Amino acid sequence: MRVVVTGAAGFIGSYTTHRLLQQGERVIGLDNLNDYYDPTLKQARLDRIQARPDADRFQFVHTDIADSKAMACFFEQTQVDRVVHLAAQAGLRHSIHHPHTYAASNITGFLNVLEGCRHHDVEHLLYASSSSVYGNDSNTPFSEHQGANHPLSFYAATKRANELMAHSYANLYGLPCTGLRFFTVYGPWGRPDMALFKFTRAIIESETIDVFNHGKHQRDLTYIDDIASGITRVLSQPPCGPTHHGHVGTDPACSDAPWRIYNMGNEQPIGLMRLIEILETKLDRKANINMLPIQAGDVLTTWSDSSDIKADFDYQATTSVEEGVGKFVDWYLKYYSLTPAP
Repeated sequence: MRVVVTGAAGFIGSYTTHRLLQQGERVIGLDNLNDYYDPTLKQARLDRIQARPDADRFQFVHTDIADSKAMACFFEQTQVDRVVHLAAQAGLRHSIHHPHTYAASNITGFLNVLEGCRHHDVEHLLYASSSSVYGNDSNTPFSEHQGANHPLSFYAATKRANELMAHSYANLYGLPCTGLRFFTVYGPWGRPDMALFKFTRAIIESETIDVFNHGKHQRDLTYIDDIASGITRVLSQPPCGPTHHGHVGTDPACSDAPWRIYNMGNEQPIGLMRLIEILETKLDRKANINMLPIQAGDVLTTWSDSSDIKADFDYQATTSVEEGVGKFVDWYLKYYSLTPAP
């Protein structure tokens, strides 16, 4: 297959690209390499892909998905079988103060991808949604079959909008679309704006960690290899309409159209303070903690019910948080040429 991966220099996008190349696919990676976080980290991820022995099956295109003309031209000139859409402006808190950036990338950009797919007979569009769409729903674990209509941040609102936009294209044009609601993805080569990255840096440098909601947050941390494995499994099977999981017409997870939503999480949420304890043990250092109230837009708990994706794709996350955090710390120390504490 010829698979387009948008956001190929991103955290999840780079891992997905590696996985697809391992499977023998041809991959066209798109990314604008913006400076929301360190562009050298993004370039380093790309360099790893381009250093692969099978890199002749990888093509990188430096472009912005929010550029309608550039995206139309790309689809006109490129033969595409399937699309994995992972490019987006990420970050819940950043969206509070920069909503126009999110509208451009996450709404206009996604529309450009949808248009390219429907005009060029793409077999399957798989796109990233987020656990943040559930807001502070008290019904846990979160199921795709419950509503997700009260997002707490504009970022979450754009991700929920993507799910609805995809449904309209599936219904109007028969474009098979699958949305994956990722639950707090972490691991080596991760994003510097994520808590694990920030906490690790702060502990190593003996700086104070700001812990919001007085450490009472819980997160369903999902290791990156488990996410990439799930993406490639789901990509291989486009949705074709109703499934056995619910009642079409009233079920938020499926439709008469070729459209489906799945949770993808570890199903084992841990407290924020437990995460810090794991880091302290791995680094052999104590964290300096500054307890603060909850921030606007923060979700209290994320907890995935991933039973549907298990049933349909025999998928399950298998990496424990202790193992995954250990691998992240090992990578962090090596990447930044640091040595563990004595």
